Amino acid sequence: MRILLAEDDRIIADGLCRSLRQGGYAIDCAYNGIDADTALLTNSYDLLILDIGLPKLSGLDVLRRLRGRKANTPVLILTALDGIDDRVKGLDLGADDYMAKPFELAELEARVRALSRRSSGTARLIECGPLTFDQTDRCALVNGELLDLSARELGLLEILLLRAKRLQQGPPGRSSLRLGRGGKPQRDRGLYSPLAQEARINRRQHHYRAWARLLP
Repeated sequence: MRILLAEDDRIIADGLCRSLRQGGYAIDCAYNGIDADTALLTNSYDLLILDIGLPKLSGLDVLRRLRGRKANTPVLILTALDGIDDRVKGLDLGADDYMAKPFELAELEARVRALSRRSSGTARLIECGPLTFDQTDRCALVNGELLDLSARELGLLEILLLRAKRLQQGPPGRSSLRLGRGGKPQRDRGLYSPLAQEARINRRQHHYRAWARLLP
C-alpha cells in the first residue's frame, strides 16, 4: 500500500513516516501543498494523509484539486484540536476521515487500515504464481501458508510484486520494437513472453530478499 503524507511539521512527518514504514507501508512525504499536489498528479496513491495547515497551498485546496480531478483516493485529514470548521470543510470537500492533533500513532494506524478496507471493499490481493500478498492485512502466503517476514521485508515484497505486475502488463501504449533487415522495425516478441517475465520476477525476488536480510 502506497501512502502520501502531506505534513509541514518535519518532526511529526518523520515520526509518522518511521511508524508507517515499520508497519510495512510505502510512504512518500510532501512538506507543502504544492509538492503534495504535484505528487498526486504524477503518482498513484492508495491513501493521502493530509494536514490542513500546509504552506504554499492549503490542505483544503489540495483536497479540492484532487476531487476536482475526479480522483477517488481515500483522504485522512489532520486538523488542530479546535479546528472544527476545517473538519467540516474537509469532509464536505470529500475527505473520508479526520484526526485532531495531537493523536496516538496506534489510532492513526488503525484508521489507515480501516480506510484501506473501506476503499477496497474486500481484501486487496496481489498474486504471483503460488505467492499471494494481502495489502490490507499486510501478510504474504505461499501455497496458502503464511510467511514469517518482518515489516521491512513485507514492504519490499509489496514493491517488488507491484513492479512485477507492471512488467507483466508491459509499458502502456507502447510496443517493444527493434530494427530488422533494411532498418525495418520488428516487434520484440520475447521481451514480454511468459518465460521472460517469470525469469525477471524470480531474479528480482531473489535480489530483494537478499538485500532485505542484510538491512539492519
